[in-house]
Amino acid sequence: MTTPTTGRVLELGAGRGPSTLWEQRGGVVMELGEPEAGLSTAEAARRLDRDGPNVVPAPRRRGWLRELARQLTHLLALVLWAASAMALLAGMTELAIAIVVVVVLNATFAFAQEHRADRSAEHLAAMMPARCRVRRDGRLLTIDAESVVVGDVVRLDPGDRVPADLRLHAAEGLKVDESMTTGESEPVVHGVGDAVMAGTFVVQGDGEGVVTATGAGTSLAEIAELTRTATRPPSPLTRQLARIARVVAVLAIGTGVLLGVVGSLLGLGGTQAFLFGVGVAVALVPEGLLPTVTLSLARSARQMAQDHALVRRLDSVETLGATTYICTDKTGTVTQNRMAVVEVVTPAGTIRVVGEGYEPVAVVRGPRHAAQAAQRAAAAADACVTGRVVPDGTGGWRAEGDPMEAAVDCLAARLGVSRIREHAPRRRPYSPDRMLSSAIVDEESRVIGAPEQVLARCLDVDPTMPQALARLTRQGRRVLAVAARPWHGGDGDDAAERDLQLLALLAIEDPPRQGVRDALVRCRRADIRVAMLTGDHPDTARAIGREIGLLHDGGLVVSGPELPPGDAALGELLDRPGGVVVARVSPADKLRIARALRARGHVVAMTGDGVNDAPALREADVGVAMGEGGSDVAREAADLVLLDDHFQTIVQAVELGRATFRNVRRFLTYHLTDNVAELAPFALWALSGGQIPLAITVLQVLALDIGTDMLPALALGAEPPSRRVMQGAPDSSVLDGRLLGRAGVHGLVEATVALGAFLLLLASHGWTWGGTPSSQVLALASGTVFASISVGQMANAFACRSEHRPVWRLRFGSNRLLLWAVATEALLLALFLVPPLMQGLLGGAPPSTLGWVMAVGGAVALLLVDAALKVLRRRRTRRADTRVLRPA
Repeated sequence: MTTPTTGRVLELGAGRGPSTLWEQRGGVVMELGEPEAGLSTAEAARRLDRDGPNVVPAPRRRGWLRELARQLTHLLALVLWAASAMALLAGMTELAIAIVVVVVLNATFAFAQEHRADRSAEHLAAMMPARCRVRRDGRLLTIDAESVVVGDVVRLDPGDRVPADLRLHAAEGLKVDESMTTGESEPVVHGVGDAVMAGTFVVQGDGEGVVTATGAGTSLAEIAELTRTATRPPSPLTRQLARIARVVAVLAIGTGVLLGVVGSLLGLGGTQAFLFGVGVAVALVPEGLLPTVTLSLARSARQMAQDHALVRRLDSVETLGATTYICTDKTGTVTQNRMAVVEVVTPAGTIRVVGEGYEPVAVVRGPRHAAQAAQRAAAAADACVTGRVVPDGTGGWRAEGDPMEAAVDCLAARLGVSRIREHAPRRRPYSPDRMLSSAIVDEESRVIGAPEQVLARCLDVDPTMPQALARLTRQGRRVLAVAARPWHGGDGDDAAERDLQLLALLAIEDPPRQGVRDALVRCRRADIRVAMLTGDHPDTARAIGREIGLLHDGGLVVSGPELPPGDAALGELLDRPGGVVVARVSPADKLRIARALRARGHVVAMTGDGVNDAPALREADVGVAMGEGGSDVAREAADLVLLDDHFQTIVQAVELGRATFRNVRRFLTYHLTDNVAELAPFALWALSGGQIPLAITVLQVLALDIGTDMLPALALGAEPPSRRVMQGAPDSSVLDGRLLGRAGVHGLVEATVALGAFLLLLASHGWTWGGTPSSQVLALASGTVFASISVGQMANAFACRSEHRPVWRLRFGSNRLLLWAVATEALLLALFLVPPLMQGLLGGAPPSTLGWVMAVGGAVALLLVDAALKVLRRRRTRRADTRVLRPA
């Protein structure tokens, strides 16, 4: 028997006698000693000096300066830095400083929200015990776990955490909780020759094992390295914001250059033309877009936290909204992770037990004589197990020890059976070869274990019992058989487990969580495909999948070993709308599944709770870890942590993510509308050859972008999810033709009204084509343009709330933040126009009565045009649906 380690192979016996330990190194075989004696102190010291301490190496962590620099140097931030530099060159120092303040504040806020050092390896190290017991020089010693070396013989007892990778050479009823590494809640039975991984936890039994790897050579360290090297894909929002930044940069610079050239042709000096072009380019950069996006994501992250979903990366909020495939665990996510005996089948009849969690009270349904027979079976079963239910200190109950054995103890309490296990004079623990355990109480031998093993040891089995066993197995229940026989003191241990009388079959289930079925219905409506990945038997997984409504026509149940080797074939196999269940899945399978589905274009959310799940969580677009039952390593690798471990919480987070995605579209439409309206005066000036005065100044544009428009844009980011948000596939793009067209139309309406009012006021004060108006008249007309665009944006904020319904069909009270934001915008408008200081700085004066009437009329016109566009869109959609449904 060999165990691969870091550069060496450890052999037990290998033909030289089972009691001797050997190490094979570079083809040379060295004798280590006897298991009873362990290593000598001198040999252990030599190996510790050779291999180093038993410590999982800490990763090189990215410093906080680098994290902050990342927030300051992404593409949209770089565009703003360039705009600030150009403003400084153009002599607009105030504008340059304002842009720098926006970028720095946004970066600081995003950094504060996201700053999470990757502490995976620290948590891995924390999983290693501080002390352990080893055999050295023929004695059992307690030493620091850091001093354990390859070849040490380690003693394991209940409650011990395994200090290093071991190969067992002795085991008696040994059960190990491997949930921190595999994510599976049920303890694993280990026997002689089995490998046990560092960091796992001994639940029951005892054993001894020889250390095969320490420190960097352990499986924990390998997982840490794999987690660090797994690539985390950029979120859809990150990619699309980069695209928006490129588009904005090209348009702003191109327009600035074009208008600068036109200005020079119209007689502006070289320096003046350059400064004018720079001013236009800076004015067209949406300085408020970056903080609006960041604050909207942060607000959604806080709301998700209130819904028991903790966001660790801001952009993962939007990625959730783009999710098209959810890979979920079973235990604890779609089920309660609370084993419960729900049915007891006896030769006298069947009873059903309905209870909540591990509470020792339940509703029992069935004939009285069946209930009495079930009580006897529960008493016999409870004497054979060591797991139990105990108060959790908060008024509830929790499992202590093996969850399945705790379910047996809970059944005994629910049937009113008093515990007698402490009085059992003899107990024979569970072993893998027997697949049962037994106890002797009151001159009776009582046995519980795997049905096939117990039934084979019984006499005169009622023919209905095998039929019941087949039924329960088809239903996906885990089944234990309980039997008994009279005991006579002279019989041996083996005789206590033979010639038995079958008392009952105990059907155990992990009940589905409430709300899971409804959440799956919402996923189907939202065109989100779901796969349940579990380590359970396929029959059990299939039954759970059907019970929660995951599997439908065309659904698939497949085992991990049956998955095709190629990623393309794997993705094609799993990409189906009828639901998928993958049983006997390994962490490596989950990593492959995430890669295969992403390769097919899916945005994948992957759940996990074990240490081995960390690479798959990083590989997925959104890694979702369990907050209650998961490992710290998985939580540190994840983008989202479920504080309640509930699948329904994932779907709620997806819904909020979709709402956030649409909110990004809302305030992007709002911002771009403003930019179109702001660009129009510069275009009119250029196209007229300078014969029409410039209607708005660069500083007025900045006041609109960062001053009046910022709060309504933020309020649009707080728009609650609509009823349609989980209907159909998620929106594929933040910036598309539909959004640009809508922003263009809204912007043209605002620009037409504003410039119309500008020309009308100039003409009413005697201005003619090519003339130069007085400074007072120009200030009045420019202030009217500023007010018209600002009032139009107030109306635009309400129009942007929905892409389908006109303003008068929306509930104003559902977004009170927008009402306050628009009211504040009105106050800011007065602040920018009324005080003489602001008039001198911005170059505008308060409009006349006619100017205000035109501004308000323009806002009404924008709402009417918006409603007409929505009606036309609905009609086109209905016609398209009719063409699709019409038979050929």
